[in-house]
Amino acid sequence: MKIFLGNAPWRKNGFYGVRAGSRWPHFEQEGECYMPFPFFLAYATALLEREGFEVLLVDGIAADLSDEEFVSRCVDFNPQLVLLEVSTPSINQDLAITKKIKSRLNVPIAYAGPHHWMYEPSFLEQHPLVDYVLVGEYEFTLLELVQKLNQGQEPQGILGTIHRTPQGIEVNPRRPLMEDLDLFPWPARHQLPMMRYNDTPGGIPAPSLQMWASRGCPYHCVFCAWPQIMYGGHKYRIRSPEDVVNEIAWCLQAYDYKSIYFDDDTFNIGKSRILNIAALMKERGINRPWAIMARADLMDYQTLKELKEAGLVALKYGVESGDQEVLNRSGKGLNLAMVKKVVKMTRELGIKHHLTFSFGLPGENIKTIGKTIKLALDLDPDSLQFSITTPFPGSTYFEMLDQAGALIHKDWEKYDGYSRAVFNSPECSAKMLEQALHNANKAWKWHTLKKRLKTDPISLMSDILSNPIDNFRRFRRWS
Repeated sequence: MKIFLGNAPWRKNGFYGVRAGSRWPHFEQEGECYMPFPFFLAYATALLEREGFEVLLVDGIAADLSDEEFVSRCVDFNPQLVLLEVSTPSINQDLAITKKIKSRLNVPIAYAGPHHWMYEPSFLEQHPLVDYVLVGEYEFTLLELVQKLNQGQEPQGILGTIHRTPQGIEVNPRRPLMEDLDLFPWPARHQLPMMRYNDTPGGIPAPSLQMWASRGCPYHCVFCAWPQIMYGGHKYRIRSPEDVVNEIAWCLQAYDYKSIYFDDDTFNIGKSRILNIAALMKERGINRPWAIMARADLMDYQTLKELKEAGLVALKYGVESGDQEVLNRSGKGLNLAMVKKVVKMTRELGIKHHLTFSFGLPGENIKTIGKTIKLALDLDPDSLQFSITTPFPGSTYFEMLDQAGALIHKDWEKYDGYSRAVFNSPECSAKMLEQALHNANKAWKWHTLKKRLKTDPISLMSDILSNPIDNFRRFRRWS
């Protein structure tokens, strides 16, 4: 049996969409280089191949394919089943691609990914071209579906599936999570344009190997839909350090990677485990710089120091707000005093750090926005990102805002995960949030400009004079 797995193209007005591999599907401007690795698709492909099935995996976004090129690859492969990974803001494009495939290929099409509303029976009723929905973490669900179809059996009773039957829509219970992550084969990278995937925090050299050493997150941030949708809760599961380091060693032999990035939801849970990973990397002679996604209040000086000695050069910390009460209401439970202490440690050890902040969390107002901007400038990270909180369907925050009648609309294309506000709160309107984002970015740009003027004025003036007209326009926009 032949199975086609795909991450369809997604473009709009000079921007390309980021879907598979991203917890926050959004658009990036053409010419940018960020490209997440499609972990679930690659793991699913590897699992099917291990069981003897013929699989074609096409990442239409990373491969920069047109809609027609993507559809043609699918049709030419002539599969017996198609699986597309979809998302909330891209769902209209996903349905359009599905229609094009179905017009040329009469095969069942399955959807997987973090689009909460397709988990409702009404989704299949409204979209007859979609035959199956795979709920959450879908690799072993897909394998069982393929095995039954290959044997000519009715695909009924498969945990983690929603599909049609002669009696109506069958909604099966969610599949229990695989406890032992070492039972997964390593992701199928051989079918993908590996040198196109790029996530290089702190400027780690590209191309960079993207890895998962764990799955899930035990924290309860109300604004995050990913754990609820993809994992059905907040269970945290780990791979053995040996399996992680074995995969890294193999990948470094197979591909010309210059660095490694651990894109776990939260890498640094379990001090002994992460120190073991670091020790094994040193022992195996993995001499590439690496970076991680981490939680600041789980770090300490010893851990940071040992990770650096093993090659850690950069990390990302999610801070989100400069107001402790806002953080408490958001469910993040992050201690700001600890954040300040750990960021200082990180800087002193020479580890580059990227911080993220988000406007619009529960309890946000003009005062708390100001505190967030001030904290960001005071922490003075190597880089940062300001965004507007997007209450994706499936998150606790979406339910809170929906019940309060605070959502402006439910046009999923506008849920861009970055710059557009889609709700009004009692103390903070959508317009205020968008203005806050503008003010924060302007403040950060002036902050970095003043810092550079103080530390490296000759280089700064050289850059300005190299393109005076564009730089003058840029400065006017900041004013």
